Amino acid sequence: MAKKRGAATPAIELLTRAGAPFTVHAYDHDPRRASYGEEAAEALGIAVERVFKTLLADVDGALVVAVVPVAGQLDLKALAKTVGGRKAVMAAPSAAERATGYVVGGISPLGQRRRLPTVVDTSAADHPSVYVSAGRRGLEVELAATDLIRLTGAVEGPIRRG
Repeated sequence: MAKKRGAATPAIELLTRAGAPFTVHAYDHDPRRASYGEEAAEALGIAVERVFKTLLADVDGALVVAVVPVAGQLDLKALAKTVGGRKAVMAAPSAAERATGYVVGGISPLGQRRRLPTVVDTSAADHPSVYVSAGRRGLEVELAATDLIRLTGAVEGPIRRG
């Protein structure tokens, strides 16, 4: 059954079930924009350092979720090291979509189809709250970094470059 535009996403359903405090922020997504995270920061009027993107990488043949600020880039070597791997490459978008159940540009670290090893950049702890995709383009969820880490089973690591 198709969900209505206003319907809860798996990420929002997870947060609700867990009883974690969160706020959903919606904005009109412009499909011409190349950077979803920068678009979210601009549309919501928040510092780009507080908006985190969810990326999937293949580390030694296994998918790993990386959550990094949109103001930087993912350091693939640091990600591999953090999870005890040798080599990391970006996962194909189709593999990321299949594994998470979300579309690129709307991949949330929360409520994914199957739980994958997750690493959240250490800079998340620098903010009272962070913004991540709520599971749809044009929809962000604001929550405490500690709740993000707890609910994804993530480890923290210095995986941001730039």
